Amino acid sequence: MMSIRDDDRRLARIARALPLSLLLLASLLACVSCRKDSSSASATPSSAVSPAEADTLLQFYAKDRAETEEWLKSKPTSYLATILRRDFNERTSLTLGSGAGNDVRLEDPGVKPHHLRVTVVGDSFHVETLDRGARFQVKESTMTQATLPPSSIKAGRFTLRLSHQRYPAIIVFDPKSPRFKEYKGIKYFPPDLSYHIVAALQANPKPDTTIILSTRGNRRRAVRVGWFDFKINGTPCRLEASRLLEPGVGEKDLGLFFTDATTGKESYSVGRYLDPELRKDGLYVLDFNKCYNPACAYSDHYNCPIPPQENHLTVAIRAGEMDSHYMHHGSEEQASSGTP
Repeated sequence: MMSIRDDDRRLARIARALPLSLLLLASLLACVSCRKDSSSASATPSSAVSPAEADTLLQFYAKDRAETEEWLKSKPTSYLATILRRDFNERTSLTLGSGAGNDVRLEDPGVKPHHLRVTVVGDSFHVETLDRGARFQVKESTMTQATLPPSSIKAGRFTLRLSHQRYPAIIVFDPKSPRFKEYKGIKYFPPDLSYHIVAALQANPKPDTTIILSTRGNRRRAVRVGWFDFKINGTPCRLEASRLLEPGVGEKDLGLFFTDATTGKESYSVGRYLDPELRKDGLYVLDFNKCYNPACAYSDHYNCPIPPQENHLTVAIRAGEMDSHYMHHGSEEQASSGTP
């Protein structure tokens, strides 16, 4: 996957209702203004887009945001579907079933008293059923045992996310989660193509390992891959790009975890994330219209990276996802990271 001032809720609805042509015109005028005013968002090479590219981007934002809202509202893997998290901590195995004494107890006709055991094996999970007739599903396949990468399985009506991150846990999703009743949409800043930036990655000459703190107090290891330099409203900005050293994270999977002047106000108090997009010419697209909140903005069952102090931008990034106030994280996490 995946991407809020109270007074912008109305504006966001109006923006979504406007004809695409008006949105396109507004964005193009903004880009023209950017080119005429050296104090606007800029990058090398130019971040200006053609009318056809602008039209494509605006359609993408609208489609992606609508699909994300529909997913959050009702899908079985929605953040709102989470009901339980069980960490392995110092243990290597956890049991799941409907009977007393299980580490994860779930009541459903499709879950046996002693349904299955999950064991951490290096970067993978070994899943095996216990009671006669117990089964679990991996995509479309029904199984009694399997060794799997970090992924999801189904037992009865429940989806079980096998989360690793060097701090293994089982996260349980229930399609009958009572939190679906809390759904109130997702707030976004209106699309602004001046935040669609093309920039070069300044590679770290000696990639080193850094520690990124998480919302559950864990110290997650990552490689400091390099930096992106760009300007927002004439202000030079730099963001550190990192790659988490965790199972399931690819060699080219870069992440930007950042805070800005909207953090804790219009946007989520912990910060936001952006995935740089590599182009064929070796440059990257940093499209802040696509920046999104961590899962922790919707559920306390996740373990989310906290943006490092180095990635605090003094400028306001009024693009992408805003804070819809599903959760209320105070300043505790920010204090842990040293973020202003």
